[in-house]
Amino acid sequence: MAQQNSAEANPPAQAPVIEKLPHSSFVIIAILLGAAFVTNLNETILGVALPQIMADLNIQPSTGQWLNTAFLLTMATIIPTMGWLQLRFSTRRLYIWATAIFSVGTLVGALAPSFEVLLTARILQASGTAVMFPLMVTTMMVLVPQNLRGRVMGNIGIVMSVAPALGPAVSGLILNFLGWRWLFWLILPIALFACVAGGRKIVSLGDHAKAKLDVFSVILSAVAFSGLIYGLSSFAEAARGTVQFSPWIPTLIGAAVMVYFVLRQLRLAKEGKAFLDLTIFKVKSYAVSLGLMAIAMVYLFGVGILVPIYVQQSLGMTPLETGLILLPGGLAMGLLSPVIGRLFDKIGSRKLLIPSSFGVSLAIWYMTTFGAQTTFVEVLIANSILMISLGFMFTPLFSVSMMRVPMHQYSHGSSITGATQQVFGAAGTALFVTILTIQGLAATKAGADAQESVAAGVHSAFLVGAILSLIAIAMTFWLEDSKKLIAQAAAEGNSAMPGDAPSVAAH
Repeated sequence: MAQQNSAEANPPAQAPVIEKLPHSSFVIIAILLGAAFVTNLNETILGVALPQIMADLNIQPSTGQWLNTAFLLTMATIIPTMGWLQLRFSTRRLYIWATAIFSVGTLVGALAPSFEVLLTARILQASGTAVMFPLMVTTMMVLVPQNLRGRVMGNIGIVMSVAPALGPAVSGLILNFLGWRWLFWLILPIALFACVAGGRKIVSLGDHAKAKLDVFSVILSAVAFSGLIYGLSSFAEAARGTVQFSPWIPTLIGAAVMVYFVLRQLRLAKEGKAFLDLTIFKVKSYAVSLGLMAIAMVYLFGVGILVPIYVQQSLGMTPLETGLILLPGGLAMGLLSPVIGRLFDKIGSRKLLIPSSFGVSLAIWYMTTFGAQTTFVEVLIANSILMISLGFMFTPLFSVSMMRVPMHQYSHGSSITGATQQVFGAAGTALFVTILTIQGLAATKAGADAQESVAAGVHSAFLVGAILSLIAIAMTFWLEDSKKLIAQAAAEGNSAMPGDAPSVAAH
C-alpha cells in the first residue's frame, strides 16, 4: 500500500507536449517535402507524353514503354538499399547526391537527341527519386514528436499520393501547349534550387557508423524487386502479343529470389546483420498498414493509367480533357492532406480510415458502370471521389505504420514502404491494363467496335478492383486506432520518442 501511495504521489514524468516544431526542424522537413514532391511528380509525368516521344524519336510502343519500366526498375533496385545507406552516410550527403543526380538526369532528358540518351536520363532521375522518400520519412520520424506527426504526415501524403496522381494531369496540360521536352525544362530549375537550398540548410541527424554492406543481399534484392516489377509491367504487352518471352518468367524468378531474400534477411537479423530488417513485420500496426497501403497503391497507379486510356480511346477525349478530368482529384488530395493530418491528430485513425475505405469502394463500384456513352462529368466525379478517399487513407496509414516501430528500424521501415509502393504500383498497372487488354480483345473478336471493346475491358478491370476494395474495408477494421497505439507507447514509457529531442549534427 505504501508503494502504491508513493507511486500515486510521484507519477511517471510525461514527455512535454510540443505544439510547434522548432524553426530549424520545420525548414529541413519543408525542403525535403518540396524535393520529394518534384521527384515523385516526375515518376508519372511521361505517361501521357509517350505518343509524342515515340513520334519524335521514331520508336515503337514496345521500346517507348521502357522509359517507365526502367524508371521503376531503378527505383526498385535502389530503395531497398536505403536502410543501409542511411546508417552509413549523413542525411546531408545523401540529399545533395540525390538532388544533384536528379538534376543531371533532368538536363540530359531535356537535351536528349536519341532514345538511348533519354533512357539514361530516366535512370538518373529514378536514382535521385529513390533516395528521397526513405530519407524524408526517417528524418520526419526523428524530428517530429508523436503529437505533431499526423499533420506532418499529411504533407508527406501530398508527396506520396498527390504527386504521382498529378503527374498525368500536369503532363496533359503542358503538352497541350508545349512539346515533351518542356516536361524536363520546367522541372530543371526547381530541381537545381532544391539541390542548392537543401545543401545549405539540411543537417544530419545522429551518428553514422561504418555499417558493413552485405553485397549478396543487395544482388538478391535487385533481382527480386526488378524481376517482379519487370514481369508485372510486361503482362499487358504479353496480352497484345508484343513481348519476346512470357512475363511469367521474370515474375516467377523475382518471386523465387524474393523468398530466398526474405529467408536470408530473417537469418541475418538474428545476428544483427540484416541488410533489410524484416523483423519489423512483427509490429502488427506496421504490417496491417503496409497491406492497406499496398492495396491503395494498386488503385492509385492502376486507375491513374486506366482512366486516361479509357477517356481517350473509348470516349474520344483529348489529352487536355484528360488532364482536366484527373486534375480536380489530384488537387483535392493536395489541399486536403494537411487538413487530414490535423484530423488524424485530433480524432485518430479509425474514424478516417473506415469511411474512406467505403468511399474508395463506392467510387470503384461506380466505375464498373463506365461504358462507351459515359459522360465527362460522370468520369470526373467518380475519379475525384476515388482520389479524395485515397487521400483520407494515405495520411493515417503512413502515420500508423511507423507509430510503433523502434527507432533503430526507422530507416528499414521507410525503405520497405518505398519498395512496396513501387511493386504494388506496378502490380496495379499490370492488373488493370492486362484485364483491359484481354477483355478488349475478346470483345473485338465478338464483333464490338474499338470504343466498345475498350469500354468492355474497363468494366472488367474495375470489377476486379471493386471486389478487391471489399478486402480493404475489412482490413481497416482490423487495424488498431492510433489513439490506442499512442496510449500503449505512453504506458510502456515510450511516449518521449526520439523526435522529442533529436540529436542534430551538421556534416
